[in-house]
Amino acid sequence: MKRLIQMPRPDWPRRLESIGFHFHSLDEHNVPQEVDQNTFVYWRENFAYRLSRGEVEAIYAAALELNARCLDAVELVIEHDLFAQLGISSPMGELIRASWERDDPTLYGRFDLTIGADGHAKMYEFNADTPTSIVEASLAQWFWKEDVHPEADQFNSLHEALIARWSFLRAHYRDVKLLHFACMFDSQEDVCNVEYLMDTAVQAGWAVKLIDMKDIGNDGQGQFFDVEGLKIELMFKLFPWEWMANSAYGGELCKDRCRWVEPPWKVVLSNKGILPILWELFPDHPNLLEASFDAAHFAGRPHAKKPLFSREGANITLNTPDGRYELPGDYGKEGFVYQAWAPAQCFAGQHVTLGAWIVDDVPVGLCVREQPGPIATNTSFFVPHYFIEY
Repeated sequence: MKRLIQMPRPDWPRRLESIGFHFHSLDEHNVPQEVDQNTFVYWRENFAYRLSRGEVEAIYAAALELNARCLDAVELVIEHDLFAQLGISSPMGELIRASWERDDPTLYGRFDLTIGADGHAKMYEFNADTPTSIVEASLAQWFWKEDVHPEADQFNSLHEALIARWSFLRAHYRDVKLLHFACMFDSQEDVCNVEYLMDTAVQAGWAVKLIDMKDIGNDGQGQFFDVEGLKIELMFKLFPWEWMANSAYGGELCKDRCRWVEPPWKVVLSNKGILPILWELFPDHPNLLEASFDAAHFAGRPHAKKPLFSREGANITLNTPDGRYELPGDYGKEGFVYQAWAPAQCFAGQHVTLGAWIVDDVPVGLCVREQPGPIATNTSFFVPHYFIEY
């Protein structure tokens, strides 16, 4: 893999906005910034990552294997009632169990990976509940490649895979007439991600409606309604399950009157507690990093400390040979896990995280994020990629 200088397209902001990617230049406070040919805030195309086909195939194989092993781990958690170890309440655990036993279908997820010293892709974590970067991973980098490197290929069939998966869900929930989509309207990034997913659902035959999470109501018997009084039968929500479980409506969720995308059983996979469970199940697996619930396990060794529910790097601490790095946030009261330190690959001072997308249990795409610090956050740059035959 190489990080190569690129010539940005003269009209790149307009090109991105034409496909619904309006948050390409938001800063860490979600404020849009002025950009030009040499200024990039989030999306950047003055550089790109070039991979070989062999590297792409290795990432594909690792993501396919990790997804299968993660499903094994969910089954173990449910069979052995390990919810308390993950900071999950008993009522929520029963909702998860019912969802798993119904085989509620999932839509998508994203593994965050690095390449280890042994050459194998290593799993940092699984964004299994509310993965974002979908617009840029699917459409934006594909159209960039077509404009800039039409002779090359890209690990990216996300768009087609999402439409196919929504078609499956249309058949699975054949009695549902309206598919609700919800997010927090005060986040432009969330709205753009959801609008894109809505478009893929419409192409699969769904009737859809977008609502603000704060406008959802409940009848006190577990049934949810939108602001116009329409019953919510099935809803995609770009909103973390743990936030829903801890809300005023947490008890209503557990009455199980609504179906969700992502389904309740994905709570287990979005929880960092899955990392030590995976290691216990599959010790020394080449695609896993050693992990534990016990801080003493890594005494004297470099490691990461991660809250069970952390998102976007919040409250993660890295104890490395070069020093200690920590990001602030509001997580940690729920408990921590500890994971062996595996440094991200560095290119020109940028630390790189690879994101392998999963749809219908199959790897369908890759995204590359980079930042000068060792902990990836929501402000890490998104950089397009392509691959060639060598």
